This record gives sequence, structure tokens and C-alpha cells, in this order.
Amino acid sequence: MAWVVLFIAGLFEVAWAVGLKYTQGFTRLGPTLFTAVSLVLSMALLGIALRSLPLGTAYAVWTGIGTLGTVVLGIALFGEPVTALRLACIAMIVAGILGLKFVAGS
Repeated sequence: MAWVVLFIAGLFEVAWAVGLKYTQGFTRLGPTLFTAVSLVLSMALLGIALRSLPLGTAYAVWTGIGTLGTVVLGIALFGEPVTALRLACIAMIVAGILGLKFVAGS
């Protein structure tokens, strides 16, 4: 169950990171509130997951999910470039996340 909570925390990590782009420097109230709520939920869920997961593993997986999701949405929503090198780096992040999950167990 902790891994599911951690995954959801990672999704909220993506939400607040992408939300930052829409706040336009915190000048738009709706996106700013969305970003703030997403940030709080992400942190709260990470804290819950840390009750039973190792700190280093959980934090690395959480940031990895955030990084991966943010890169994918940057490509999809903002037209950021897709290059072979960028895709290779994303693959390494995914490999690292999966490796940490399997090493940590549970």
C-alpha cells in the first residue's frame, strides 16, 4: 500500500510542477491555488509513504516520478523537444525508479 501512496504522491508532484508554469509567476489565483494544494498533497502523501518505506528509496522514486511526468507533460503540453538523447535519459530515470523499487522490496 505504501508504494501506491508514493505513486499518487508522485502524481501530485507532477501536478504542482506543471502547475507552476500556469501560475505565470504566481500572478494567476486559480493555478496558484491548484499548485499549492498539489504541493501540500504531494508532501503529505510522501510523508505517509515514508512510514514504511526507506527514505532514500522513497524520495528517489518520488522525484523520479515527478521528473518523468513533468518531462512527458512538457513535451505534450508545451512542445518541448523530443530527441533520442532526451528519450534515453528518460529511460534511465525509469530504470532507476524500477531498480530502487525492486531493491527496496515490499
